[in-house]
Amino acid sequence: MLKIIKKNIPGLKMCQILKIAKSTYYYQTNNCVKYDVNNYEEEFISTFNKIRKIYCARKIKAVLMRKDIILSRRKIRFLMIKNNLVSKYTKLKYRNHKTMVNNDRISNVLNRQFNNKKPNEVVVSDLTYVQVIGKWHYIYLLIDLFNREIIGYSAEPNKTAELVQQAFHKITRPLNKITLFHTDRGNEFKNKIIDEILITFNIKRSLSAKGCHYDNAVAETNYKTFKTEFIKGKKFENLTQLKCELFDFVNWYNNLRIHGSLNYLTPVEFRKWQST
Repeated sequence: MLKIIKKNIPGLKMCQILKIAKSTYYYQTNNCVKYDVNNYEEEFISTFNKIRKIYCARKIKAVLMRKDIILSRRKIRFLMIKNNLVSKYTKLKYRNHKTMVNNDRISNVLNRQFNNKKPNEVVVSDLTYVQVIGKWHYIYLLIDLFNREIIGYSAEPNKTAELVQQAFHKITRPLNKITLFHTDRGNEFKNKIIDEILITFNIKRSLSAKGCHYDNAVAETNYKTFKTEFIKGKKFENLTQLKCELFDFVNWYNNLRIHGSLNYLTPVEFRKWQST
């Protein structure tokens, strides 16, 4: 009977269901083996630093479980408050829509079908910006919708077609395996270089509806993550530093950073797990 009882049912409610005395419940709980959460404090702080101070309690719990350390989210928050540890994440803020858009008559082929894709089948993308010594520079990412892996990236001082071209050149997989390339309607994606790449490798185009970020939700979410974990709190002295740290972050993101949407696996772990 115990197996059919949900874990989130309060202890006293379980006594009513099982028709046992409340004193039995209190006796058992008072005689349970207790452990001191402070015994894991040093390991917890080390783990928090290794994950670059970005995870919330839920993901920290998943990381600790890999080390056979079982701590509740409440205890994790306790240790974070005690040691003045704060995740980089803040509340999502509203962002105004862009006014200049690509008005080409290209439909939204993806149509918000973000799951159950094959490796390399659909690539989504977007760009963001970062200051380098007071001047705006641009970062462009190509993301495999299958496992949210960053398969191409670039950083340049100007928002040009070459920014996108360099990201495609970073892809180490056969481009003819990609069937669909989805972006929003930003004017930066409207150029001959992109069209030539898509035509050469027979990749179909898909565009979000005008002013609708939900149509490119995966890219938007990844960029929120990227700006919080990579850009926030950093100062870049030159383009070389930006590119070096971007390379390091992409390696971290693909190989070490766990994702809740991937059953707390990294993108590379998820891809290998699905291929077995």
